[in-house]
Amino acid sequence: MLAGLIFAVEEAEGRPGTLMATLPFGGMTLLEYQARLLFGAGTEQVLVAVGKMTPALLAAVNRAAKRHPRIEIVRSAEEAAEKIAPGAQVLVMADGLVTTDPVMDRMAKAGGEALLVTDDPTSPAAIERLDMRDSWAGIARISLEQLTQIAQMPEDYDFQSALLRVAAQSGAEHVGLTAGWLKGGHAVERSVEGLAARNTGVLAALTERRTDWADRWVFTRAARIVLPELVGRNVPGWAVSVGGGVVSAISLVCTAMGWVGAGSVVALLGTATLATGAAMAVLRGEEKRAGLLEWAIFALFALIVLLGGWVEFAATGSTTPPVLAVVAAAAQWLVERVPSRPKRWWSSPSAHLLVFSPFALSGFATIGLAAVAIYSFATLAAAVEGTREKA
Repeated sequence: MLAGLIFAVEEAEGRPGTLMATLPFGGMTLLEYQARLLFGAGTEQVLVAVGKMTPALLAAVNRAAKRHPRIEIVRSAEEAAEKIAPGAQVLVMADGLVTTDPVMDRMAKAGGEALLVTDDPTSPAAIERLDMRDSWAGIARISLEQLTQIAQMPEDYDFQSALLRVAAQSGAEHVGLTAGWLKGGHAVERSVEGLAARNTGVLAALTERRTDWADRWVFTRAARIVLPELVGRNVPGWAVSVGGGVVSAISLVCTAMGWVGAGSVVALLGTATLATGAAMAVLRGEEKRAGLLEWAIFALFALIVLLGGWVEFAATGSTTPPVLAVVAAAAQWLVERVPSRPKRWWSSPSAHLLVFSPFALSGFATIGLAAVAIYSFATLAAAVEGTREKA
């Protein structure tokens, strides 16, 4: 079993009486974001270590508990040790820590006790020096026995510092903080301004999980511009999803009415909106909704090309356009199900829409359908070949 432990003790810089854990981040509080990361990394319960209770902290814990019921407040190592099942490992997050899923996943999969460290003492992730070379970077994986050892110390000890010392003295593995993780936003922030700046970096990292060329150069760039504004204004995720659905519906209506070029262009806007909604869902730990939005993008692409093929068939009487549309949609559906790691040049629903739109706008929708059919079939062949090589 893996449990989580979040420290929520220190006050924010320039905000007397306000805990760092209750500062706004990502459209929620930092504490809620940290809890989301821990549950996403596979913890079955999360404990919040506090020094004092504030109304804002209690409200943040209650909101987090609505999504993840197994989250509790503790006031000491002794109380924490009592609430964790025997034999469990504990994934610890420092007070004020901002990080991302890849970092948490790496620490959650560590073989035993481990400390995330940096060899740069001036790094924004450096919290406390461990030895002549390394400083703690805010995440630790410890055993329940070590937590119990801390519980036996005098009452005036500093819980977080004592935990770090016990883990370091036990010979815990040192996991180095990579440049990519640091670039993704990993750091300890103690002020509202610092969190706001870090928020932008984390949001940018979230949008980069879509790796094909179309998303990287078009839709990801759009999401990077829009997402911080949406989060900063506390726009609910469902509103973005509904907006994407409405725009997508308009594109389908335009295409069905014979305006294939206009429909494909509006579909690009719908795709950008849905992709932004998916990134926002990931930020808030709503993986299921993010997955549904990804499939909604595929459905939009498939319906656009199928309707485009039907419109061309109605206009020319040729069965070639609908056949090409079916091939494109079916091949891409198979690509989505192939477990191979996607390559940058591989087709995706959003890439197909970018390829198809110029042809549709120019009045050559059939050529556009042929292009996406060939593209999806070539990608499928490469994906299958890649799977065979791994086997």
